[in-house]
Amino acid sequence: MQDIGLSHLWSQGDFVMRATAIILLIMSLLSWIVILTKAWDLVRLKKMAHGAEKHFWHAGDFEHALDTLGASDANPFRMLAITGSEAAEHHRASQPQLQDALDISDWLTRSLRSAIDEAVGNMQSGLAVLASVGSTAPFVGLFGTVWGIYHALIGIGASGVPTIDKVAGPVGEALIMTAFGLAVAIPAVLGYNALSRGNKGVISKLNRFAHDLHAYFVTGARVRPSTAKSSADLGVVI
Repeated sequence: MQDIGLSHLWSQGDFVMRATAIILLIMSLLSWIVILTKAWDLVRLKKMAHGAEKHFWHAGDFEHALDTLGASDANPFRMLAITGSEAAEHHRASQPQLQDALDISDWLTRSLRSAIDEAVGNMQSGLAVLASVGSTAPFVGLFGTVWGIYHALIGIGASGVPTIDKVAGPVGEALIMTAFGLAVAIPAVLGYNALSRGNKGVISKLNRFAHDLHAYFVTGARVRPSTAKSSADLGVVI
């Protein structure tokens, strides 16, 4: 029994087995780094969304409203408000013929949509790593298992003693690679689903905030919560 286990698998494994184990370890580290980093970012975004909903529209003027969102450019709600303000100011300063070509509502819609797309891209960055790890790690582990069983059977056949104790140990060690692959893939899949669900909630609040900004810059007043459209409608309007 002393010749069975992880240490024996590593010491007796060839280059392919060791490379497979290292690849799984790297994939696991990458997935956990992405999960922890994006989870922290999601917590911060939810706090920013709460601040935008609670404080922004209760400020006395637009400049004070921006101050309630902080000074960080990493706040997508602040960048959305700045983008809307700059778009409205640019439209007012444009030549009459340019105003005739594109009205302020369409111009604001395009500007706000561009800012939302940039924020969504930042939120979803790194999720492709989780998706790739979740879909490929089981197959990497399975490859290691197949390779290990192949060499174990060759060794058993060369020894000429195909007893159960000689078969169970090497084959069992090879099967560990499949377990490693699943251990890497499962957290990646769960993390991807949880982060995607959390991002959808923040994106919905971004759309609602953009809709209110659009109404404010066009009409001078935000849309009241009782008359605001649903998140699905906001995704179409803005």
